Amino acid sequence: MKLQKDTKGSESAVSSGEGPHGRWYGDACGAAFAMELLGERWSLLIVREMMLGARRFSELRQALPNLSAKVLTERLETLQANGIVARSFRKPPISAQVYGLTDWGRALEPVLQELGRWAVRSPMHDHTLPLTPVALMLSMRTMIVPARASGLELWIAFDIGEQHFAGRLREGDLAIHPIGEGMTSPDLRFTAPEASDFLPVFYGKRSAAEAGGRLKIDGDPAMAQRFIDLFALPPKCEG
Repeated sequence: MKLQKDTKGSESAVSSGEGPHGRWYGDACGAAFAMELLGERWSLLIVREMMLGARRFSELRQALPNLSAKVLTERLETLQANGIVARSFRKPPISAQVYGLTDWGRALEPVLQELGRWAVRSPMHDHTLPLTPVALMLSMRTMIVPARASGLELWIAFDIGEQHFAGRLREGDLAIHPIGEGMTSPDLRFTAPEASDFLPVFYGKRSAAEAGGRLKIDGDPAMAQRFIDLFALPPKCEG
């Protein structure tokens, strides 16, 4: 297999028909192989941004502004060569080349969820850093407490800046899909300029007013509060 240097000086695989297994660690462990598939800088975050649906190159660049176009191109080529991402074309009226996860790639969501649950237990986790809308939606899928949702079924609209999502709560599971603007007749609607505006309300358990009023809530107030109460972060680890 040919290797090339990325902008940070680390080696990355070039699609050459050979697999990546053993190129870094020479170790048969599945976890070692997983790191060889996804351990390059930005790879897992690129996967995260495609977890709710295929994205255009420009959308990935917008979501990850500190990622250069050159490195994004390299990572997408490697993820495609490794069978995690596939390139396709959206049909008219919005014709565009997009990148989406394969079935195997989408199976990484539980991995992302467990990493998220594990990492936020660290006292070093900084919740004030930027958060993408997709990351917020995946966080809510991760941090929901299913036992609290017994008997509750809802349609929820999430409007975050210019991105819009439809949430379907049923049997303790929150399914989320990106949508166009204007979801009609949801049971609840949450609107905010930034994904981070949700955090003090959903995880900090402050009222929208106490959190600065940037998160707008439409729908029955008691139902909205019950929905917010479904979410909880795991306790911080000790020592």
